[in-house]
Amino acid sequence: MHTKLFFPTGKEMKNLRKHVLFEPKKNLKQIRRSASVWLKAHWENKLSYEINWLGIPIIQSAEDMVILQEIIYNVKPDIIIETGVAHGGSLIYYASILELLNKGRVIGIDIEIRKHNKRLILKHPMSKRIVLIEGSSIDNKIAEKVKKYIKKKDKVLVILDSDHTRKHVLKELEIYNKFVTKGSYIIVEDTIMPQVANYKHAKNHYKTDNAKMAVDIFLENNSKFKIDRTWEKLGFTYFPGGFLKKIA
Repeated sequence: MHTKLFFPTGKEMKNLRKHVLFEPKKNLKQIRRSASVWLKAHWENKLSYEINWLGIPIIQSAEDMVILQEIIYNVKPDIIIETGVAHGGSLIYYASILELLNKGRVIGIDIEIRKHNKRLILKHPMSKRIVLIEGSSIDNKIAEKVKKYIKKKDKVLVILDSDHTRKHVLKELEIYNKFVTKGSYIIVEDTIMPQVANYKHAKNHYKTDNAKMAVDIFLENNSKFKIDRTWEKLGFTYFPGGFLKKIA
């Protein structure tokens, strides 16, 4: 016998916030200054590589993963599309949240899903909510495969985390924005690239060829999306300006 899942209603959530002792007058200068120092330390020490979810590496900051959890809870998508699988930790993370919501599937797309990663993903209990598609995320044939998993009334959330070059991300935005439902998001990861361009481990093209450039171009030509700064509330994120909400 399954226990019925309980989640607070919107009214209950609003009432609950009254009892949370948050700071109403935040020192934004202090937050920005500290975030800048933390970003450099976080990046140069590769702390993202230390984060696992249920034993599988995620390669993201803990702050961003908590925020993504909030977004998923608010949107309650039926389908989450993620480009870029790597070790699969983020897929399992999203799938586990959907499991708690008792709905949905995660579609992971990668040009190469390595055998050892695929094996661990498929043997994981959360694999029942995961679909793996191997191929380029900007290949129209792959996009058509993804489309087959989406029903007409499904709420769709998209997360872009594959090749972070301008051309590739822009193409992903052009393809996958069409799948996103109104009120949901397409989240472009690693828009932080220009800010870390002079740091240790940064690649030569970070200043001149990056995901943020793709976002800027996309938004110039697409009024259906806007940047939602709500999700930068912790002051630290690898996705500044990358939370794109579909408003029309």
